[in-house]
Amino acid sequence: MSDKKKVLVSIAWPYANGDMHIGHLAGAYLPADIFARYHRLVGNDVLVVSGSDSHGTPITVRADQEGVSPREIFERYHQRFLVTQRDIGISYNLFTHTDTPNHHRVSQDMFLGLLRNGYLYKDKQQQYYSEVSQQFLPDRYVEGTCPHCGYPEARGDQCDNCGRLLDALELKDPRSKIDGTTPVIRETEHFFIDLEKLEPYVLEYLQTGKEDWRPNVLKFSLNYVKGGLKGRPITRDIEWGIPVPLEGYAGKCLYVWFEAVIGYLSASIEWSKLTGDPEAWKAWWYNPEALPVYFIGKDNIPFHTIIWPAELIGVGRLYEDDPAKRFNLPYDVPANEFMNLSGAQFSKSRGRMIAILDLLERYDADAIRYYVTIVMPETSDSDFYWDDFVQRNNGELVGVWGNLAHRVLSFTYKHFGAVPEPGELADVDRDLLAKAKAAFETVGAHLAGRRFRAAMAEAMNLAREANRYLEVKSPWAQLKTDRAASATSLYVALQAINALKVLFAPFLPFSAEKLHKALGYEDQLFGNQYIDEVEAEGQRYPVLRYDEGPARGVWAFETLPAGRPLSQPSPLFKKLDDSVIEEELARLGFQV
Repeated sequence: MSDKKKVLVSIAWPYANGDMHIGHLAGAYLPADIFARYHRLVGNDVLVVSGSDSHGTPITVRADQEGVSPREIFERYHQRFLVTQRDIGISYNLFTHTDTPNHHRVSQDMFLGLLRNGYLYKDKQQQYYSEVSQQFLPDRYVEGTCPHCGYPEARGDQCDNCGRLLDALELKDPRSKIDGTTPVIRETEHFFIDLEKLEPYVLEYLQTGKEDWRPNVLKFSLNYVKGGLKGRPITRDIEWGIPVPLEGYAGKCLYVWFEAVIGYLSASIEWSKLTGDPEAWKAWWYNPEALPVYFIGKDNIPFHTIIWPAELIGVGRLYEDDPAKRFNLPYDVPANEFMNLSGAQFSKSRGRMIAILDLLERYDADAIRYYVTIVMPETSDSDFYWDDFVQRNNGELVGVWGNLAHRVLSFTYKHFGAVPEPGELADVDRDLLAKAKAAFETVGAHLAGRRFRAAMAEAMNLAREANRYLEVKSPWAQLKTDRAASATSLYVALQAINALKVLFAPFLPFSAEKLHKALGYEDQLFGNQYIDEVEAEGQRYPVLRYDEGPARGVWAFETLPAGRPLSQPSPLFKKLDDSVIEEELARLGFQV
């Protein structure tokens, strides 16, 4: 029997209304990729899914502002999302979007499943209406002051400041995002999900086996449920979206907050069909031993710890005949806090955002990934500081790890051309090798536990140990008097570097692959990410896919054999000039 685990990595669906920025990377995308790459190296069966949210209200708002169709907006940014995530190294099995025939069908079937099981009801609702635009205003078409915390830019469905789910009618001083006017209240009929009926099941879910959850996520979720759940509308009066699959409801679509989370399921099904095995997705969704982990930002906590489990519980199963099987609920939802920019919140309107695509024009992907990992907001808000970025890049990434690998490989290649034959090992040699072997357990435990900053710190500590070893042994000095001693020291250092290559690989995949080649390997640690154009039910659209065929990396200490030819190395990372700091701050409009 295989010991392989089925690991489902679900990543928050970004609204396709603007470029992805560094806050997105820190919040959900980088931690998810680190986790996925680690489990691939361990040998587990990993499925990573997400896509562009094509129906979010921010898309229709932007379309109204530009005077174009919502489709034009989402297709523009969906394409940019594909390039962004490929180039920064987010290794999706499938990154798709929500305007596919497959997603429409799965979302409608989830709706019908909830209706069939008695968890939907119809009710009249008071809703804001713009007399100027002559239309009902879905929640994100309305902004105002949060009634709980006083935040002046709360949305009609949620306050990003305090995280509370809202009803638009609760907002103080409401205003239409379309025309800026004060809306009036009119009555309309919608379908509601009966969260009150589902509340006991959701509470039981949150109170069972959540020891590994981050305390802030669990506390927020439990407090929210214990405050009492109320029915929430899952349809809206809007033309752009997924139609309600019932006669007599023309002009009503499924609410985006309801159908977007269904994307994790629909993307898994779509991936399964693309592989030629339409049933493959079930191994991650119905196997009770599978690990479904959802990576999101803190503003999405209630939708993933309460709403999505409620939907899954309410439907029970879909496209599965065995009545004993039920959907897997999220194993963990390691939501990150927010990353700020030099002490201020990211703001598109003020030009204070760092678009990932823009950043990649000036800096290597691994340099970005390294710094974002180091300052990742795992349990509290953090900050991206340009001076810290430069200092960490030069002092740690280049100074500690990059220089270690480059100087050892350069020296060994020049004087030996291959991995040297070692002599008898001394205690100091065996000590470094023992630490390198032990690091796989310590770093791996942190990665498995979603503690990415701690994992990176442990790997960097080993790199520092290897540097201290070189200071003690000084193989460049040894070469002048004792070539055999120098060979032994370089052999041991190369073993540590080979281990560090793998330990850093989930965080720094591009440089890890480069180092892998320099160490004489002909295969790859990971597979290849690529943009593909697929066709489904007469629709063609671009997606991001992962070819795992070339991947041979293993999460284990592997001895480099003596005599293996080395390739001429080049530096793994680039040192940055301090002038970068003022240049970047000036770009952002900060006074320098």
